[in-house]
Amino acid sequence: MNPPLLWYFADPMCSWCWGFSPVIETLRDEYRERMKIALVLGGLRPGETAPMTAANREEILHHWHQVHERTGQPFRFEDALPEGFVYDTEPASRAVAAIGGIEPALIFPLFRAIQSAFYAEGRDVTQADVLAELAAGLGVEAARFLSAFDSDEARARTQAHFRQARQAGVRGFPTLIVQRDAKLHPVSSGCQPLETVRAAIETCLAT
Repeated sequence: MNPPLLWYFADPMCSWCWGFSPVIETLRDEYRERMKIALVLGGLRPGETAPMTAANREEILHHWHQVHERTGQPFRFEDALPEGFVYDTEPASRAVAAIGGIEPALIFPLFRAIQSAFYAEGRDVTQADVLAELAAGLGVEAARFLSAFDSDEARARTQAHFRQARQAGVRGFPTLIVQRDAKLHPVSSGCQPLETVRAAIETCLAT
């Protein structure tokens, strides 16, 4: 029997995933000796081309306030989601896929850096130059990152992530699924408290 694997399905521009960030970081620390934890980029709004409407903006900001109130995660609400903003999550996801091809250990750090830049700092993480700056902050030369980011390989890897989420039946983020050999065992869906998720993981590992 192979060691269990915890799949974390999330999107760097998903507000509830930002709310869940402290939980997944604690789980990664607590379970690193017992199982591998892997990120799957689920694809929240990949390929969106239409600028956000005023109604869309109000709805999304409402969710952001809910996440902030429930989790305490920081948000910059002032000037958030400016007029004309296109909420395309593919570039941010592709950035994480690209850095995985350069240095796999930076997958979670870049994912977290993109989340923080978007939600806490109000930066436009749909833009390649912003993503390159975040990668540079983790020690990856901007030119090297951009070359990987613009590659067909990174685009294909990103689409493979999206397909994996669909094939696993994931409908929302964040979602955690434990894989034991070929079997998938859903652990949690949505932004759940640490104690709830930990108990579900322990139950799964004990069976």
